[in-house]
Amino acid sequence: MSGLIQPHGGKLVNRVVDAGRAAELTKEAATLPRINLTAKQSCDLELIANGGYSPLEGFMGSDDFRSVCTSMKLANGQVWSIPILLSVAKEQVPAIGSRVALYAPNGVLQGVMTVKESFLHDKKLEIPNVFRTEDSAHPGVAQVQAEGDHCLAGPVEALTLCVDPNGPEAFMSQRLTPAQVRAEFEKRGWKTVVAFQTRNPIHRAHEYVCKCAQELCDGLLIHPLVGETKKGDITASVRMQAIDALVQKYFNPATTMVSVLPAAMRYAGPREAIHHAVMRKNYGCSHFIVGRDHAGVGTYYGTYDAQKIFDEIDLIGFGMGIMKFEHTGYSKSYGGMVSGKSFPKIEGDIINLSGTAVRDLLFKGERPPAEFSRPEVADVLIAAAKRGDLFVG
Repeated sequence: MSGLIQPHGGKLVNRVVDAGRAAELTKEAATLPRINLTAKQSCDLELIANGGYSPLEGFMGSDDFRSVCTSMKLANGQVWSIPILLSVAKEQVPAIGSRVALYAPNGVLQGVMTVKESFLHDKKLEIPNVFRTEDSAHPGVAQVQAEGDHCLAGPVEALTLCVDPNGPEAFMSQRLTPAQVRAEFEKRGWKTVVAFQTRNPIHRAHEYVCKCAQELCDGLLIHPLVGETKKGDITASVRMQAIDALVQKYFNPATTMVSVLPAAMRYAGPREAIHHAVMRKNYGCSHFIVGRDHAGVGTYYGTYDAQKIFDEIDLIGFGMGIMKFEHTGYSKSYGGMVSGKSFPKIEGDIINLSGTAVRDLLFKGERPPAEFSRPEVADVLIAAAKRGDLFVG
């Protein structure tokens, strides 16, 4: 029996069909109502299918939706913090019991769903509970506001996981399913694994917390998110180039692994921190790093709100260790990376660049200081800035 942490709900879901069933579904799909998925919905379908969203076997029904919004639990009581919905326009709602074909944004048939329920998308319930704001300037709020007013629920059958295997940001060699990641952990003899989530290149503060956590576990999974992100974020392809360059030189390959997470960002701060932890539990990680302003955007969330929210769930029942790190930076007095816990605070001592300041430097083709970014990472970012493909357009 595996020594790894059990998947959320106790069983790793797999909704990907074999080749024979895929041929049947392709033929059937030609006769079914067509639903064109958004980028977020396509990411969600991939994670339902590959088990990253275990125990979900399809898009959520109304009972789960209401329970997640109000109590951060599925209707069966399991921890879950973000609704996973297939929202559509009113005219797309079919009869209960019917089947619909689900097409990815690039037109590829991604799956077929049996519709067990349709219900109104209660955005007035979802938005303030999940995002803690109703400000339409918040990217997650704006995304939900733009979605359909009706939701379809039911189990899915997926024909494929990655809908664009030849795309520039598919990362097929690193796009491992939870089952594949777990198999690799077992091959390496790891039982305790800490996961690091990022949607940015890894700077020196990130590196510091990763290495601190790495000391306490058998292995470290650097697990960058490569699904849909907002305009102005650094592109997934550039982020992966920077991460690969960093890991190659500064991390021990015997205790470090890099794989990608095909999830879409919600920018839901505290709620999304739990969401990210659940997925990494399904990928076999026993521990999860939560740092400053995890999954936040702008000033919508407090610096450590994403850490405090874990006090609201049953961590013993959840079964995963949460590693909470304070803000870190380069101390001129100490001559290295520190946090408020590891070194006394001295006025003017910490070198800490904001994301805006770093972007301004990159736009000018200037190198971020070595105290903030490793030179190999800076080289990748500057080259991308000069090519004009650094940021999501």
